[in-house]
Amino acid sequence: MTLHSDVAELLAEAGILDVDVDEAVADEHVRSTGYQRVVLVTASSRSRDRDRAIVATILRDPNEIASKTAVVALVDRIATKVTGPAEFRQWSAELLPEIDQLKTEGYREFIRRRIHDWLFHLSIADGHAPTPVELAKVTDWMQRLLAEGSTSPAVLALLAESGSREKIRNIAKNRAGSHKLRTQ
Repeated sequence: MTLHSDVAELLAEAGILDVDVDEAVADEHVRSTGYQRVVLVTASSRSRDRDRAIVATILRDPNEIASKTAVVALVDRIATKVTGPAEFRQWSAELLPEIDQLKTEGYREFIRRRIHDWLFHLSIADGHAPTPVELAKVTDWMQRLLAEGSTSPAVLALLAESGSREKIRNIAKNRAGSHKLRTQ
């Protein structure tokens, strides 16, 4: 497979016909934008059957930052669509062999951490009450996402007490306080 054939295949399978393949191959920014559009189409599909092959194709791109960014976008979108942590765990486990093909360890680790973060988030949405030790194992990004979006008094209290950054703790404290006012 060549970059040209990979890009052409991804765009065609996603039904994206307005991107010039030669231009995308020559310009990593055009290609990266194309990958983001492929991710949108892929994530909106009801079938997850092609996800691993699509990720494998994207990750063959010599520009690892663009391919990593596209895969992270897919992980984020799928995490918000699944029915729970078990479904996401199964889906992401199928991608790990492809992710391990990235040459840059930092990129592999970034994607693995993002998957871990989403598993944590989904387990909370599924009723799991996290501990401070579990909270310490997720990224600041996920802690902030939870502080800004959680409606669970227990989660907000944990973040207010044990969040990794002052900003996260303050957001959680403020939201916990306003949540108490609404429930009174």
